[in-house]
Amino acid sequence: MRDTAYSIDPSTIASEEWRTRCDLAALYRLIAHFRWTDHIDTHISARVPDEPGHYLINRYGVLFHEMRASDLVKVDYDGEVVDPRFAPDSVNLAGFNIHSAVHAARPDVACVIHTHTAAGIAVSAQEDGLLPISQHALKFHRRLGYHDYEGIALDPDERSRLVRDLGPHMAMILRNHGLLATGRCVAEAFNQIYFLERACQAQVQAMAGGRQLRYPPETVRERVALQEEDAIARGMHLLAWESALRLIANGETDYRS
Repeated sequence: MRDTAYSIDPSTIASEEWRTRCDLAALYRLIAHFRWTDHIDTHISARVPDEPGHYLINRYGVLFHEMRASDLVKVDYDGEVVDPRFAPDSVNLAGFNIHSAVHAARPDVACVIHTHTAAGIAVSAQEDGLLPISQHALKFHRRLGYHDYEGIALDPDERSRLVRDLGPHMAMILRNHGLLATGRCVAEAFNQIYFLERACQAQVQAMAGGRQLRYPPETVRERVALQEEDAIARGMHLLAWESALRLIANGETDYRS
């Protein structure tokens, strides 16, 4: 989709909003790069800086690998499209329910990612959830929410339960559904989904081996989780983000358009 009717002149947008749009479009393309998409049926959002109650989400139907800053739709927490370029039905209703719930309840969260990968869905369908069997999984030790499946997320009443189950965490497994990750910036959200997805992939492959799994002791599990928190505090996720951007630097169209 390259309809020029949706293009934006960056000079007409606040600089912080434009930067957020570019980061969010880049994140969509990175999710495509790692093949974590589900055609058009997952979504990523980012809070609009200095505009309380507004966030950006994809125009429904644009594929992740072709996302541009101009393709992002500004909506409010009631699901109303507030961008005059777009029709009221431009966003995924299930996406609105999930993202509006988190943005409204968690002012510390600037970005929300939801995925339906094979590994993520597989782990979400396992009774024990994410197992503490890999370094990647231990980053989430006692720091991961779980939300029971209630059907396609179209019921506004589910929002309160999504928020309750996420609690203070930055990531959550949606049972029989997929994964959800958040961040205080786009880079941190990418860091969360990257390691959560990799942890799920490792678990599926380890279980497929058919041999007894080895579990590190509780003291080691907690140490790794604390080490991950320290890495975030030191900004290691920002270094990883800048490196990841080079993976999408030579796209057919510039995501920053």
